[in-house]
Amino acid sequence: MDSQTSQASQPSPSPQAPHTFQVDLRGLVDLLSHHLYSSPKVYLRELLQNAVDAVTARRADEPGAPARVRLHAEGGALRVEDTGVGLTEADVHSLLATIGRSSKRAEGLEEARSDFLGQFGIGLLACFVVAERIRVVSRSARTPGAPPVEWTASDDGSYTVRTLPDAERPEPGTTVHLVARAGAAEWLAPERVAALARDFGSLLPYDVRVGDEAVTDLPAPWDRPYPGPSARRVALARHCHDLFGFTPLDTIDLSVPLAGIRGVAYVLPSSVSPAQRAGHRVHLKGMLLTERAEQLLPDWAFFVRCVLDTDSLRPTASREALYEDETLAGVREALGERIRAWLTGLAAGDPERLAAFLAVHHLGVKSLAWHDREMLRTMLPWLPFETTDGRLSLEEFAQRHPVVHFTRTVEEYRQVAPIASAQGIGVVNGGYTYDSELVQALPSVRPGTEVAELDAETVTAHLDAVDPAEELALSGFLAAARARLDPLGCDVVLRAFHPLSVPALHLDDRDARHEQARADAEAQADDLWAGILGSLRGSAPRARLVLNHLNPLVRRISALPDPELIGTAAESLYGQALLMAQRPLRPADSALLNRAFIGLLEWATHSEDGRA
Repeated sequence: MDSQTSQASQPSPSPQAPHTFQVDLRGLVDLLSHHLYSSPKVYLRELLQNAVDAVTARRADEPGAPARVRLHAEGGALRVEDTGVGLTEADVHSLLATIGRSSKRAEGLEEARSDFLGQFGIGLLACFVVAERIRVVSRSARTPGAPPVEWTASDDGSYTVRTLPDAERPEPGTTVHLVARAGAAEWLAPERVAALARDFGSLLPYDVRVGDEAVTDLPAPWDRPYPGPSARRVALARHCHDLFGFTPLDTIDLSVPLAGIRGVAYVLPSSVSPAQRAGHRVHLKGMLLTERAEQLLPDWAFFVRCVLDTDSLRPTASREALYEDETLAGVREALGERIRAWLTGLAAGDPERLAAFLAVHHLGVKSLAWHDREMLRTMLPWLPFETTDGRLSLEEFAQRHPVVHFTRTVEEYRQVAPIASAQGIGVVNGGYTYDSELVQALPSVRPGTEVAELDAETVTAHLDAVDPAEELALSGFLAAARARLDPLGCDVVLRAFHPLSVPALHLDDRDARHEQARADAEAQADDLWAGILGSLRGSAPRARLVLNHLNPLVRRISALPDPELIGTAAESLYGQALLMAQRPLRPADSALLNRAFIGLLEWATHSEDGRA
């Protein structure tokens, strides 16, 4: 018998019966409470969600049906009643006892899902976070002849279902009963239930009450009629203070009708770091979804806090964040446009309010201007910069100076600002985030403006040269000073400049600093690395100590006969120039300052006969 015959004679494997996943409900509840939900308080949101969705479903069939939700908390127990669509016994077995199945996915409701809040079928399980047992009594509005049904579930995964006499529930709707589990009584306390209901449900479209106290507060503050713009501004400022704890600089309306979004953005009254993630308050069809929506606005809009209601954005399974999809990306862009339009409006018609805003949030607007060419044209002339003329807008600065000089680093600005100002050179500090890039973009916004980078060579060129005969007479002094500072990678030059009070100016550029850093690393490296770093030696000009020939102290030092004392004085001037420029000191610089200080003390206390 060949192999083919042998294989054909073997019986085919019998099909295996499929197995069903077994769910440990206690483990699932632990997963929900510790990983899916951020806090036990979400149990009340899920109860409100189910009640509101049930009312919505009934009103789809009966537009005139009552729309009430009532919460009663007392003695560690909570009862939530609604006048919604209700359930039959078959619905209970199909929906309440099957994890992951939502009534909003049931046949006949698929087209209406956008009207519902819950879509994941796990909301009722959140109640197990605070209760060991859930009891639901419901009567269907769609099947009037069906009797009331009671569903009782425990967190061990078991449940019972029984029908009740008509008198137990004469009207359609559902009542959920909870009794607090050990250690969770605070979550069912009347005050806590009322506070949570107001927080989650203030914008719900139906009559929701805790006892006799109304929960809903409609219309939303941004949709209410007011006597005038000032009254509206005051009311929204009060709303912001109650909600976020601050009084806003201004209020921006956020209306995107195509995305079903209405709300406001409140401008922060104090500056915040651009890296700080802003938390926004988002309601989904009136129900509070999250207070920490971080991806709602573009990153550059970190200077506002938003509160809005939407019916188009998708929640995550926990319903505590927004699902990142194309819709959210489109909404984020649209809301960014609203904030841009507000800024443009201020620039066009309210410069005082714009100035007050920029005084606090100029960094955020600079970020926006750098990434958005339209906002660059609108806002750049208004943005404040640090300059040698004080804090000015580029428009004001360009009107004063035919050439707008700028430095790329704060260190460079500190080196040259006092001297450049005395020479009549206007300089903008471009060392802060976006500043140098924005200054260079000024000609595109203000045609005809000349912008130039200011470096050490430019500053030196603007300083007056000393008469050649005088400089020749001081050659011995300059040689002694250069010899002392040469190991530090610094040359010494003599110039005459204002202000007279500045004895010396330390100038270098980025190439010189890079070369100095390379030389320092080479001096500390082993033979292998020293050889590698030595091969990278550049030809960049070295740093310069520019001595002011007009300064009386420099004149007295230049007249000293002792080369050693001249060297010590040169080291002192070098250290003082570094400190005036607020430059970080290298170990060699710190050692020089200590050595020069001690040397000057020894010279000052040394008597003519050699005795101290």
